[in-house]
Amino acid sequence: MSPPLKVAIAGLGTVGAGVVRLLRDHAPLLAERCGRPVEVTAVSARDRDRDRGVDLAGIPWFDDAVALATEADCDVVVELIGGSAGVAKAVAEAAIAHGRHVVTANKALMAEHGVALAVLAERAGVTLAYEAAVAGGIPIIKGLREGLAANRVAWVSGILNGTCNYILSEMRETRQDFDAVLPQAQALGYAEADPSFDVDGVDAAHKLAILAAIAFNAEVTFGDVHIEGIRRISALDIGFADELGYRIKLLGLARERPEGLELRVHPCMVPAASALAAVEGVFNAVVAHGDFVDDVMMVGRGAGAGARRAGLETAPAAGCADGAPPRGLLSAVDGDGSARGDRRHRGGHARSCDLAGEPAPAWPLRGGAGAGGDHHPRDRRGSDGQRAEGHGRAGHGAGAAAHDPDRTARRLNARKTGEGRQWRMAGSWTATSPWRSCG
Repeated sequence: MSPPLKVAIAGLGTVGAGVVRLLRDHAPLLAERCGRPVEVTAVSARDRDRDRGVDLAGIPWFDDAVALATEADCDVVVELIGGSAGVAKAVAEAAIAHGRHVVTANKALMAEHGVALAVLAERAGVTLAYEAAVAGGIPIIKGLREGLAANRVAWVSGILNGTCNYILSEMRETRQDFDAVLPQAQALGYAEADPSFDVDGVDAAHKLAILAAIAFNAEVTFGDVHIEGIRRISALDIGFADELGYRIKLLGLARERPEGLELRVHPCMVPAASALAAVEGVFNAVVAHGDFVDDVMMVGRGAGAGARRAGLETAPAAGCADGAPPRGLLSAVDGDGSARGDRRHRGGHARSCDLAGEPAPAWPLRGGAGAGGDHHPRDRRGSDGQRAEGHGRAGHGAGAAAHDPDRTARRLNARKTGEGRQWRMAGSWTATSPWRSCG
């Protein structure tokens, strides 16, 4: 058997410790699929004394994660520190500079610095892998990159944050408001102590930026994603949506328009009979529309450590033998297939992770704060106070094209008025009775 593939792990939180455990528990399976053993040869974290529920005895420990990336005896560095800059970015850059392949579950890092890291990886001839950064254990990156390679993708949409989906599902089931359900999600480990990135839509926006870059072969600027969260969605809103035959979901929506890419995250009304509406709890779902295959939907767990660990370990058999780069090891996407000369050229450039094509102009969204409040880092409101036009009529029927943002997602902002409520769609305010469908 070939020499082992040596893996160094930076970050030993719940996910990092779980990866160590998973690599041990699945060692025979991984060795069979990869053609050589996979060994954890170094780890790094801030606290050596913390009980992580996994035996780390005999594994070299680095207090400095950047030193691990440059000095550890390894082929692959797994970055699980988190954050869009700081130590996480320094670890990835250092590992690439020293000829180590990089695997990360860090969606903020990839959304904001993925293109720059891809260029570095390309120049160094190493792989940058990031499947676990989007939608937990769903292998959506590989699905878009390889499964839909023969299709021109028109749009991508989906439930990209398990925390928000759990909260909205519980609000509907229990008729409790957001402030009552959030602590329950935190107690179950589905929401962080500071849930802002999740409930304000930033986490979903990071994932959407990555998906859009892959789906449209475009260099996506994270600042161009319009973001709204779910804090201001009430049990009353959800009750009215039920009366109208809809479910409220936080969706990420991306599509190509003649003017540029339309990228947005906000609460939407989805027909209750649609397949997307049936995705409840901590599950994520991504729908892509290809010109030949029509709609493709992938569903899986999106919150909790197990989902991300699964995403980090997907499909290790793709090519780890005889010194080859770790195609698919710990990640279902390995960039462009090889770190040595088997590159696909997209947008005129050779890329190691398909995150960068030609820079894409953004289709501007105009308007004021939405249902969840506008938590975008930039103020994207226009002087006319209106949203951009968007969703058309609602489609019905499970598995139908009801996931098309042009036909399904109804933007919701319910405001109390003297005569009932105003249900805001994309584009304008429509005063309606709460008992009449706004489709």
